[in-house]
Amino acid sequence: MDEAQNFPEIFSYLQVAVDEDRMSGNERRFIVTGSNNFSLMQRITQSMAGRTAVMSLLPLSTEEIMSAYPDAKTSEMLLCGGYPAIWSGGLDGRQILLSNYYTTYIEKDMRSLVNVKDLQAFQMFIRLAAGRIGQEFNASALSIEVGVSVPTIKNWLSVLSASYVVYLLQPYYANIGKRLAKTPKLYFYDTGLASFLLGINTVDQMEVHPLRRNLFENMVLNDMLKHGANLGRQETLFFYRDKSQREVDVLRLMPEGTLEAYEVKAGMTFSVDYFKHLHYLQSLLGERLKRTAVVYDGNQENPQSINGYCNFRHLRLEP
Repeated sequence: MDEAQNFPEIFSYLQVAVDEDRMSGNERRFIVTGSNNFSLMQRITQSMAGRTAVMSLLPLSTEEIMSAYPDAKTSEMLLCGGYPAIWSGGLDGRQILLSNYYTTYIEKDMRSLVNVKDLQAFQMFIRLAAGRIGQEFNASALSIEVGVSVPTIKNWLSVLSASYVVYLLQPYYANIGKRLAKTPKLYFYDTGLASFLLGINTVDQMEVHPLRRNLFENMVLNDMLKHGANLGRQETLFFYRDKSQREVDVLRLMPEGTLEAYEVKAGMTFSVDYFKHLHYLQSLLGERLKRTAVVYDGNQENPQSINGYCNFRHLRLEP
């Protein structure tokens, strides 16, 4: 049953059916989907507590895209993102599809979930947010630029996050005697939507755009999130930055408490300098850091378990 959040009465019937099946031994299963995560989860938690397993279906991963379009170039993947309709429709229809998606889904959802009094201000906010991909999220600075209050900015962000449009990557905290960053960084769940909001409409534009590096980092980070989501669990990811501006793009917390660290580089030429901050982090964390790797856009490969480097298409994460 799709778009189930629009039919709240169905959950009362599902509740009865599921409970009757438990008593009778019937093994029926109901798959309930919806594009408005905020409303759908509200219905589920009210009526179906203890009766459901919740899974997030994110846009296509790089691996999934490459299985169908093996010749897709990096800039094309950044431009199109992971929504299947964009790939099946081709670049010619991308602009129309993303424009319709933005208008009918994002703006419509925002108006239904929060009281957006000034639609123009919200449109400015989400485009400014796209321009801050991979940067620390500063609600006060956005408040001044958009002309709304800080609580309004935070409210808009929370709804976009609940609707799987944006997310915040939290900084890594550890008792290692260093002053660490405390502000999260902002990313989009889909680089195609982010590119649309930035006004990037062709591969040629993407190739020279100053935010291509940020979008590339966003795509690799998304693939890590999708790795967990496709296994039915949530990845625990952070970034590292200290007062000396030493930064590592992604730290991945493993179930046993160890860490993996990744540097993401959009360049096609590998350099040993890419490992500089990874080596520094290794000296701080010691044996707790089990794997370090550089993920970049080049073809040179060295997929060792420690201090390896690989093309982003070939990144393989442990379960």
